[in-house]
Amino acid sequence: MSQIALPLVWPADPRDDEFLVSPSNERAVQALDRWATWPVMTSLLVGPRKSGRSLLARIFAAKSGGTIIDDASSRPEDELFHAWNRAQVERRPLLLVADMAPPAWDVALPDLRSRLSATPLAEIGPPDDPLMHALLEREFGRRSLDARPDLIEWLVARIERSHVAVIRCVDALDQEVMERRKRLSIPLARTTLAQAALITTSPEP
Repeated sequence: MSQIALPLVWPADPRDDEFLVSPSNERAVQALDRWATWPVMTSLLVGPRKSGRSLLARIFAAKSGGTIIDDASSRPEDELFHAWNRAQVERRPLLLVADMAPPAWDVALPDLRSRLSATPLAEIGPPDDPLMHALLEREFGRRSLDARPDLIEWLVARIERSHVAVIRCVDALDQEVMERRKRLSIPLARTTLAQAALITTSPEP
């Protein structure tokens, strides 16, 4: 697959709440954008917390006219069963959003289990380097913090590669900057995030 140099927004829109697209999630975006080719009128969207899966689902619903069921693994199984069947009868796409897909998500109802096994899967993976850069830049921007490119590079190399880690990291730095009234810098980030156990210790500057 060709690599996307910089994350894009989907759909193209200048608002900062649009879904950022990079190679780590572009297959999921493409799968939802091509809902008319699904083998059945239902799809599963799975991904880690804070990965934007609910936002992606809402964009999908707006574009397709379909319906979504968020946190599907916690919903009553008979509700999901009837929603799946209704989507096929009405030819209206249904998107089920969950942390994981079956069998990791245990389904007791045999009829639902068989239907979900025939349901296409769209999966959001852990953020890659381009997306980590873009997420950090966006989170710092939302807090009006001046994060220089060298700090972004330093963070990408050291924090956990996850959407949750990005938010926790920026939250910790935001609080430290406000409390100490210091400029955001690599030394400040090293001390703050090491104390919060949000980075691995490294002898590098």
